[in-house]
Amino acid sequence: MSNPNFTPEHIAMMKNVLIEHVPHAKAIGMTVEDAKRGEAWLSVPYSENLIGNPETGVIHGGVITSLLDNACGIAVQLALAERQSIATLDLRIDYMKPATPKLGLMAHTHCYKVTKNIAFVRGTAYHTDEDDPIAACVGTFMLAANRAIPVPVTAEAMKILAKNKDGAA
Repeated sequence: MSNPNFTPEHIAMMKNVLIEHVPHAKAIGMTVEDAKRGEAWLSVPYSENLIGNPETGVIHGGVITSLLDNACGIAVQLALAERQSIATLDLRIDYMKPATPKLGLMAHTHCYKVTKNIAFVRGTAYHTDEDDPIAACVGTFMLAANRAIPVPVTAEAMKILAKNKDGAA
């Protein structure tokens, strides 16, 4: 199966599904910039209330962690055959350099393997060039993490997510 084409309209519609139910993500201004099967690109704009060290103006490392964790989770959701609850089992982040003051953050993550119970993801956080990362991550996510009913999804978003049923990521 070829990858479904996520148009800007699809991405806008899916933002409610992928970000709106995560209060912390909303609070720091996280946005889904792009998505495709098993991959997600998210951003967080620079904001002075996200600074970790007022003397340097560098965004706090926890914001980078949150960005990568959410981006990984979205990549997993976009790789699954059907929506289900997931939980982060392990997320290793290697910080390579401090973020540059006054610049927003981007993350690109890819879910490269899904088994019966676990999904495997890798990704990077960067400013403008993915080949010049601020941080790199690898993570594992537990599938069917709880018995909670996932947040309701619009019929159109369900059609898009259903395209994942025909193949592995």
